[in-house]
Amino acid sequence: FAIASVHAHKLIPVLFHPPKAQWRRGHFRPLLWTAFISNLMIGSFYVMHLEDLTNGGAGVLPSIILSVLAFETGMILYYLATQKRKRGGPAVALPQGKTPTSVSSRIVSRTVLIVSGLMCLIAGRDLFFPGRPLDFIPRDDIYLEWTGAFLHSPPEGSPEASDQGISAPLYAGEKYAHQLMALHVLLMCLYKAVTAFFVRYGADGSGMVKCRMIWKTSAVCGFLFTLLIRLFTPAAQTASLDLRWHLMLVCYEAIILCLYGFF
Repeated sequence: FAIASVHAHKLIPVLFHPPKAQWRRGHFRPLLWTAFISNLMIGSFYVMHLEDLTNGGAGVLPSIILSVLAFETGMILYYLATQKRKRGGPAVALPQGKTPTSVSSRIVSRTVLIVSGLMCLIAGRDLFFPGRPLDFIPRDDIYLEWTGAFLHSPPEGSPEASDQGISAPLYAGEKYAHQLMALHVLLMCLYKAVTAFFVRYGADGSGMVKCRMIWKTSAVCGFLFTLLIRLFTPAAQTASLDLRWHLMLVCYEAIILCLYGFF
């Protein structure tokens, strides 16, 4: 799901962009720059694991993915480097409290900072320090055990390390999938962070056009992510892991993005 969501952020705004979005006015540049960075991060991850995947007989598909990503990234970079951007449109009356350098929406920025910030904290740990509990997060050890992180990355000196340390290398595939998912969750948050903190409103109001293209996709993906969490909530409760707070936060962010993206 996370992989599909990241690539949907590139595909859907291009295919179903609003009538006000114009290529020559640079409305797509934040989206394309974010896609360019995302492709580099995904490609780097595959390159780092390509040797292990090839040795395991699973190197064909990652090689194809790398080729497609390289072609897409090259096209994006060529467009960004060669496309001459026209000046912005005519100035418009700005809403009260807005300036051309203001963020497009303070409410979206605060929501993304809180919700996506927490998601980045968890996903960043899962990517760079898999299996390491964060003491300040309640029941984080239960989350790691339930998701199987202790099978492939048991913490040093822990009971899991003594019980499962010898068999941990056998779960290298699970660790790879775990980190790949975490990377794509981070990239999902990157798209939202770009619109929340780096795209400005502009004297012509073009910031809202740039942001809404991404917010619509993020809202749809957020609702689907909420449904996914809801499906696994009963299973998590059997392990004494309460996902209701996760569910409410992700759903709240999706509702905010939906309101500002579609209305």
